[in-house]
Amino acid sequence: MKLSLLESLRGEIQRTNFTFDGVRSLLGEHADGARLRGVFAPAREVLSRRDDGGLTTLVRLFLLAETIDADLFDTTLPGLGATAALELGLVQADHSGGLRAQLSLNPVRLSDAISPGGVDWCIISDLDDHLRGGPARTDHVMGVGGATRSLIAQLSGRARSTCLDLGTGCGIVALHLALRGNVVATDVSARALQMAETNAVINGLADRIEFRAGSLFEPVAGEQFDLIASNPPFVITPRDAGGVPQYDYRDAGMVGDELAGQVVRGAMAHLTDGGEMVCLANWESPWGSDGLDRVGAWIAAAAPTPAAAWVIERDRLTPAQYAETWVRDGGVRATDDEFEVLMRAWLHDFAAREITSIGLGSIRVRRMAGGSAIPAANGAKLLVAEDPAAPAVRLEQVTTPMAESGFGDSLEAAFNAGVACQRLTDDQVLDTRWVCHDGVREIRTHRPGHESPMAITLVTEQPFHREVAADAVLAAAVGACDGELTLRQIADALATLLDVDAADCATALVEGARELTWLGMLTSHDDADTTA
Repeated sequence: MKLSLLESLRGEIQRTNFTFDGVRSLLGEHADGARLRGVFAPAREVLSRRDDGGLTTLVRLFLLAETIDADLFDTTLPGLGATAALELGLVQADHSGGLRAQLSLNPVRLSDAISPGGVDWCIISDLDDHLRGGPARTDHVMGVGGATRSLIAQLSGRARSTCLDLGTGCGIVALHLALRGNVVATDVSARALQMAETNAVINGLADRIEFRAGSLFEPVAGEQFDLIASNPPFVITPRDAGGVPQYDYRDAGMVGDELAGQVVRGAMAHLTDGGEMVCLANWESPWGSDGLDRVGAWIAAAAPTPAAAWVIERDRLTPAQYAETWVRDGGVRATDDEFEVLMRAWLHDFAAREITSIGLGSIRVRRMAGGSAIPAANGAKLLVAEDPAAPAVRLEQVTTPMAESGFGDSLEAAFNAGVACQRLTDDQVLDTRWVCHDGVREIRTHRPGHESPMAITLVTEQPFHREVAADAVLAAAVGACDGELTLRQIADALATLLDVDAADCATALVEGARELTWLGMLTSHDDADTTA
């Protein structure tokens, strides 16, 4: 890697303000928004009225796919120059001597729990579909897509000593992990590792990230990490059909969803006690079974020590929907002759293996040490139940919107609270002082002229939008959860007030608490460990 040239590139990026705000200020909100959708005419019209400068040159070349005169490049970007840009492989010369982008150089801003307003990066990757103008090469290195943004949004802001980015691609996840601790980033693709290392340099974090080549956990054999994050090549691709492209960034060469299964089953051995893996994955539902249960079996197979997990299915596609998504992703359009051939290959593969649907979502797994304490959202701790091997695994479909800000922290807080409550005995749940999250709202539906409500609904936006139907007992109990009284004291008071059986009231509230903690509505407020 040509460090001196990369430092020159970094200097020009900083000097020209080639950032999200810099580009938005140059083009204006509407023209820049159109550019991000692949419509370049508004941005080109704006630039036709602007004087040439370094920022304009970078925008025209790398964001609008225009050809730039080499002399203009030298004049407006003297700290780098055309010769260096050619040597770095960023540009290529056409037959007339003009320069065209050979790689993407893209300023992006990603929401992160550490920086709620977003973190700015400049990322090198292969050209995306809007700029490439044709199918991707099989060793294509993706830039920052929606899946990557989703993974980063799920990371809390908590500091970690050691982190692993499994399947780093262009390295954007490794950059975010480097804000939390020291990082090892791996990938089987030499091109991806080269671009990821380049991105670490030009974004000033090369000293926090170690890059290693190899498949899955092979490069970190015998090592453990506090946090593993992974957006692996999980796309389910036909194996026996000839002519189906195999792209490194999305296809691991395995049958069905085996890649996701191997990541989950292999993660536990590489987590420290209390360490956590967060990964994106696709999973199949064979005929007569549910894909979420399939993921649950992977987790069970991965747990020689007690584990806690939360699997969230954000979408479920039919085989035809899934096939169309990934055929189009490779740059093939419905009007192309190849489109139907590829669609049939995918559909034949799913039919032959009796796959009825494909789930898309995230998997969060934590290695639990027997008898260790689980952190609550406010730093308080709860001791696990008498049986430290008691499972704490939640498998669910959540298609409602996620929180607009603080998503990673609120997701981890709900996971902590849900795991803690699920692993407690019923008596421990009752003897805990719970607190209702500030963001929880109560909606009462009344028939006109009637005092008693027809329905009571508890609503929260953190970490996801959730609505829970509640009876009068649960609603009253949640309203009383301010950290002053234990749930047992609240249950006893409500049983007397509402003239209901005290034991039945306590049982119902324990069940309600176990659910509401997972939903982010309740968390522990105890300032000391609760003993069994």
